[in-house]
Order: sequence, then structure tokens, then C-alpha cells
Amino acid sequence: MKEQARAKARQLAQEFAQRGDATGWFEELYTQAQGNEQAVHWADMEVNPNFVEWLDRRNIQGKSKLVLVVGCGLGDDAEELARRGFEVVAFDIAPTAIAWCRQRFPQSPVVYVVADVFDPPTAWRGSFDFILEAYTLQVLPADVRSRAMTGIASLHAIDATLLVICRGRSAEEPPGNLPWPLSTEEFDVFKGAGLRQVHFEDYFDQEEPPVRRFRVEYQRASSSES
Repeated sequence: MKEQARAKARQLAQEFAQRGDATGWFEELYTQAQGNEQAVHWADMEVNPNFVEWLDRRNIQGKSKLVLVVGCGLGDDAEELARRGFEVVAFDIAPTAIAWCRQRFPQSPVVYVVADVFDPPTAWRGSFDFILEAYTLQVLPADVRSRAMTGIASLHAIDATLLVICRGRSAEEPPGNLPWPLSTEEFDVFKGAGLRQVHFEDYFDQEEPPVRRFRVEYQRASSSES
């Protein structure tokens, strides 16, 4: 079922890309799913294990810090952050995904919002103490990915942390099919947007077969460093 769902996602992404719309297919996918999470191949209905492993290793607790979850999907990562004490804003481009989150977690303290990573709300700029981007960049075409990265970087407060988790590849490797792994060179966009890379993990996860992942941390560079 997951492979069928992934094939459907690839088909929709290609159709919308041909129309010049890099993100419209997300809403179409969620709408066609009609409440069946198995039709959304990334919807595991649990916290991303590559994220929770990082949280546990770092013993991350919220202490009322303001967090943003980029491309929140069906909300599991956002809910985990709220459970750890963060004040969480989670957004997705797809209204149906946001409605689904609110239905799944009717008593949740998470603020679920429809928003566009290419054009985030002006009020969000420089506002967040922690930003999570997990698996969103890898489903955006390479020709628009840098715009998304710049948009994410603009929301980063001084002394905040941005964590990016994605599929990874070497520059000489072909990107293949959606989800498209990122090359290390693509992360230079964050540096150009004023962020400083503080930790980079290149590893294989526990999936079968294992998938190469990058897990990268950033902070806002001071004016003397930028």
C-alpha cells in the first residue's frame, strides 16, 4: 500500500509541476486520501524516529520556548514537542492536512495553521526559538527548494536552533525520484541566509532497506560571522 501511495504522490507532484505549481499536489493528495492515512505514504501516525532519537539524546525539553514545525503533515512531531513543554505552532500548505490534525488531536495545545513555506506570515519572522524541518525539503523540486530554505531561515530568532532532517546524497549521485535526497552543497543556502551550521550528521537509519539521512543543526550567525 505504501508503494502505491508513493507512486500516486509522484504522479501528482509531476502533474502539478508541469503546471508550474510545486506545492498544490499536497492538498490534492490529502483530499483524495479521504481520511485514510495509508493513502499518504509519509503518514506513519507516530513521531519521526529520527527526530525523537535526537530529542532523547539531547534531552530536549521545552520550558515554554516557541517552536515552529514546518510542513507538519498529520501532526505527530508537533504533538511530541507540545508534550515536552514547547509552545508549538505547526503549519502545512494543505488545508485538509491541518483539518485532519485538529480532528486527530481535538484537545491539543498546538496551534495548527495553513501557511506557505515560500511566503510565511510576516509576523513570524525572527520569532521562533526552535524550528523543525523534517522531510519537507526533500519533496520539493530542486528549482524551488532554495526559496523554501530562505523562507525557513527568515523565521529563525537569535540564539534559536533549526533542525533539518532529510534524505541525503553525495553531489555526484543522481537525485532519483521523489522524495529527492539533498546534497551537502544545497545546505549552503542556509549559510547564505545568515545561519551557522553547528552540527552535521550523515548516517543510515533503521529502515529496511536503510536510508541515508542528513540531520543538521543551525543557529543564527552573529553580524561578525555573517
